[in-house]
Amino acid sequence: NETFQLQQPQREVSVSVGQTLTLHCAVSGDTMAGPVKWLKAFGSGKRIIYDQKGSLPRVTRAVNESSTNYTIHISKVRVEDAGTYYCVKFKKGAEQDEEYSSGAGTEVFVHGDPASVAVSGPQHRVEPGSLVRFTCTAGGFFPRDIGVEWLKNGAPVRAPGPRVTAGQTSSSYDMVSAVEVTLQAADVRSQLTCVVRHSTLHAPLRETYNLSDAVRVPPTVRVLADLPNPVEVNKTVNFTCSVEGFYPDAVTLTWLENGVEANAGSPPRPTETSQGTFELRSLLEVQATEEKNQSVFTCRVVHDSQSPVSSAVTLQIAVPAAD
Repeated sequence: NETFQLQQPQREVSVSVGQTLTLHCAVSGDTMAGPVKWLKAFGSGKRIIYDQKGSLPRVTRAVNESSTNYTIHISKVRVEDAGTYYCVKFKKGAEQDEEYSSGAGTEVFVHGDPASVAVSGPQHRVEPGSLVRFTCTAGGFFPRDIGVEWLKNGAPVRAPGPRVTAGQTSSSYDMVSAVEVTLQAADVRSQLTCVVRHSTLHAPLRETYNLSDAVRVPPTVRVLADLPNPVEVNKTVNFTCSVEGFYPDAVTLTWLENGVEANAGSPPRPTETSQGTFELRSLLEVQATEEKNQSVFTCRVVHDSQSPVSSAVTLQIAVPAAD
């Protein structure tokens, strides 16, 4: 693939806590199967930051679906986002994708207000029932004594005391506090807050994490017909696919007739419910002709790049008796 080029032009980038970091990458002449991913140096290895699958909290593509522009934005930058980032083209391998071409790397420096507080959660969204660890960090304070409190929707959450370590300078300290929370579907509307108290502060510092950034609530999918089986010949049957209780709203819906895609017109947009989750309804109109007897109609839903969830019904036609 001699025409292939990958360009990662930035050598160094400086950004302040809370700002948005933009990392540039472009490819040209890419005819090879395999994804382009962003990796971050981590210890002696590398960790995936963006891989085109599912949505990662805080990381977005600058140009969605582009096959040449792989620039990403990392929002609400934290101190721990500092490090070296690589834009890497992979080629499809038999077992797993193989690294084919890598950018030279972009070193990111994060300038934190000494008193800034940052709260971080999981790298990927998790499903309800998962126990998730959240961390709160603050750096560059003196004297050593510091108080940390965690609140969920304003109510205290039990957590071990903070771990205080020597800071970047001989006269400063850094702090890490961790809390574990079991996430539920209702947490798409919840907030977790880290409150930091220190003798140098006029008022406590608060940093809030929206739990909607951490949770993925899978949908329930049901197909219902407006006429009971068996259906009279040549009647019109309306099949409704109800997709309920999902978060985030990234969803694609496909109708299948006996495994073959059926055209149901343009798909409707998800609507938000009072619980903060989303729902979707799609209608498929079918003429109950004799040859459709025992046809299987399936509604297939792909939510947030996860495995499909389906529901199906079989159409039975009341075939009139021959004279």
